[in-house]
Amino acid sequence: MDDIEKSGKADTADGPVTGNPWEALRRFTAARIALGRAGVSLPTQAQLAFQLAHAQARDAVHLALDVAALKAGLQEHGICAAGEVLDVHSAAPDRLTYLQRPDLGRRLCDQSRAQMLAAPFASSAQARPYDLAFVIADGLSSLAVGQNAAPFLAQLMQRIAPEGWAIAPPVIVRQGRVAVADEVGELLGAKLVVILIGERPGLSSPDSMGLYLTWMPARGLTDAGRNCISNVRPQGLRYEEAAYKLHYLMSEAHRRGLSGVALKDETAGEGGELDVRGNFLLGDG
Repeated sequence: MDDIEKSGKADTADGPVTGNPWEALRRFTAARIALGRAGVSLPTQAQLAFQLAHAQARDAVHLALDVAALKAGLQEHGICAAGEVLDVHSAAPDRLTYLQRPDLGRRLCDQSRAQMLAAPFASSAQARPYDLAFVIADGLSSLAVGQNAAPFLAQLMQRIAPEGWAIAPPVIVRQGRVAVADEVGELLGAKLVVILIGERPGLSSPDSMGLYLTWMPARGLTDAGRNCISNVRPQGLRYEEAAYKLHYLMSEAHRRGLSGVALKDETAGEGGELDVRGNFLLGDG
């Protein structure tokens, strides 16, 4: 605790900066804490870092999804073969409309719906021939899915490969929100759908990907019918940990025939062992 109790001044190129007594806690979080001050203001370095993070978050929201690169990544990681990925669009025709009308991002446009109905691998909601379908949507950060979707799915596929899941061809949705996966899963005839989607960027995480799982997807379902795993990225919830948790939820959803508020994540940690870490405020004693 001695480090936490210390405060003082550090000379920089911009003049003296008064340190913060909680500066030692910064090693435990990427949040903006204990930044110090220069007079009554933030130090120049902290202010510039904030402006950079804000710009990165804005860029992540407006960056268009590179579908070609995403398809190449899926093929490179062995998720699918060339030509197996279906590329569709939500009812939001452009990014501005998508941001202003969240409801349009939750359903497919008429052309994409017709495209899916005509696809050779599409099926009826009554038949449900697929155990699992993956949907990848840009959401509020195409950067997140562009960087994380393929390597994460590679980790997950290693886990489920020996179990014989019947998996539908993956579907990429441009300008998509979480609920669009319900319509896609219903059109595919999947018992279970998982959407990988870019989450709203934070000021330290413009590349955070979310996973949402729904049993028996169909249009009109609410958030109460879904399970969420958030902040999937190398600096957040690692691929291995996220795949472990998702695999558990997928298996339980099939075993129990449900998802959402009735299905809890009861995993202890990767490998089945509880991850017990010391409390930095209490110390080792």
